Amino acid sequence: MAQALESIPNNVDLSSDRRLQRALEQWQPNFLTWWREVGPDGFQAHQVYLRTAVSVEANGWAHFDFVRMPDYRWGIFLEPKEKERIIGFGDVMGEPAWEEIPGEHRNSLRRIIVTQADTEPASVEQQRLLGKTCPSLYDLRNLFQVNVEEGRHLWAMVYLLHRFFGRDGREEADELLQRRSGSSDKPRILNAFNEPIDDWLSFFMFAMFTDRDGKYQLAALAQSGFDPLARTTRFMLTEEAHHLFVGESGVDRIVQRCAEVMAAGKDPRAEGAVPFELIQKSINLWFSLSLDLFGGEVSSNAADFFASGLKGRFREDQLPEHKAMGETYRMEVPEGGKLVEQEVPLRNAMNEVLRDEYVKDCQRAVDRWNKSLSRAGVTGMELRLPHRRFHRAVGPCAGLFFDPDGRLITEAEFREHEGAWLPTAEDRAFVRSLMHPVTERGKMASWIAPPAKGINGMPLDFEYVKPPEA
Repeated sequence: MAQALESIPNNVDLSSDRRLQRALEQWQPNFLTWWREVGPDGFQAHQVYLRTAVSVEANGWAHFDFVRMPDYRWGIFLEPKEKERIIGFGDVMGEPAWEEIPGEHRNSLRRIIVTQADTEPASVEQQRLLGKTCPSLYDLRNLFQVNVEEGRHLWAMVYLLHRFFGRDGREEADELLQRRSGSSDKPRILNAFNEPIDDWLSFFMFAMFTDRDGKYQLAALAQSGFDPLARTTRFMLTEEAHHLFVGESGVDRIVQRCAEVMAAGKDPRAEGAVPFELIQKSINLWFSLSLDLFGGEVSSNAADFFASGLKGRFREDQLPEHKAMGETYRMEVPEGGKLVEQEVPLRNAMNEVLRDEYVKDCQRAVDRWNKSLSRAGVTGMELRLPHRRFHRAVGPCAGLFFDPDGRLITEAEFREHEGAWLPTAEDRAFVRSLMHPVTERGKMASWIAPPAKGINGMPLDFEYVKPPEA
C-alpha cells in the first residue's frame, strides 16, 4: 500500500532504498518544471475532478477528487509480484522471470523502456493548448485525466531507468524531459509523437489510434521475462483503458453529430459539424501514422526480443504455443514494381503479428461508428480503415505509393488524389474554425454529441473543472 505522507507515492518500498529515493526526489522538481512549461497551458491553477491512483488495490487505483494538476499525486505502482513467476515464451520459456536485468539484455531493455517512456511526455506536449478550445467541461476533464496519467506513466518508466540502469538510466531520464514534440533540434523519438494536435478531432483520433498502439506495446511488454517491466506495464494498462475510451467515444460522438445533421437533410459544414469526408481523412491519417509505430513488417530485432523473452505477443499467455519455431507468416510485399507473396519466419514477423491484433481492434471501433451512422438514418455511407500499406513511412512500403485499398500506384497518381485521402491545409483550417471553447456546465459544442453518461456517476452538467478560487 502506498504511504500517503511520502513525496512520491509508491508500492515499491522506495523508502528502503535511500539512494534511489534521493535520485527520484532530485528528478521530481525537474519533472514539475517540465509540466509547468509544456503541460496543459492556462489551467495549472484550476481544480479538476481527477482520478488518482494511490495503490493498485481495487479500492485504491481510482480515487476521485478535485485537485490542481501540479499537485497531482504522481506515483510509482507495479502490479503485485507473482510468486515464482516463470518466463512464458521464447528460447528462455520455463526459466524463472528476472528480478534484475541480465547483462546481455541491458542495451535492448534500455532501448525498449526509453522508447516507451518518450511517448508519454510527448503526448502531453502535443495536447498542451487543447484546453483553450474544449467542447465541454466533461471533455476538458477527460483531456486532463489523460494528461496526468501520461505523466504517471512517465514516472513508471523513469523508475525502471533509475532503479536498474545506473548512471545511464539517470541520463536517459533527464533526456526525457529535454526532448520536445515537434522540435527541430531535439524531437521525440517516434514520428507520430511529433505531429501537431491543434484541434479536438485530431486529439480524439490520436487517443483512438495512437494510444491504442500503446495498448498493444504495453500488452506485449506485460509478458516480458524482466518482471519489474511486466508488472509496471500491467498496471499502466489499467489506466490506458480510459485513454482509449476517450478516443473511441469522442470520435463516435463526432460521427453521431455529423449523422444527426445529415439525417435532417442539412450540410454538416453549414451547421458547424465535422463533415463525413473529413472524419474519413482523419482516420486515414492517424491510422497510418499509428501503424508505423509497430515497426517494420520483417524485423530481426522483433525476433530477438521474442527469442530472448523480452517482449511477447498480445495475450501470449492465452496462445496455444509459445516458441514460434518452424512456423511462417505469409505477407504481401512490394518487389520490382509489384506485390509478391512472401513467407517469413514467424519470429521475424512479430511486429506484424501484433499489428494484426491492433487492426482487428480498430476495425471493431469503426464498426461501432458505422452503427451510429445507420442508427441516425444515414445510409449508403460507411467509414473504413485504409489498407495497412497506405501512407506508410516504415517498412517495405515506405517510399512507395498506395491508394487506400492498398493498390500500388505512381507518385503522380498519389499526388493527384492526396487531397481526397488525407487532410489538406484547408481541411485543418475548417476544423480549427469550429474549435470555440464551451465551458458552461452541461453544454456541448456544435460539432459533437453529448456523451451517454457522466464521470464516476456524476451528471453531465457537473462542474468537472472549476476555475481558480479568487
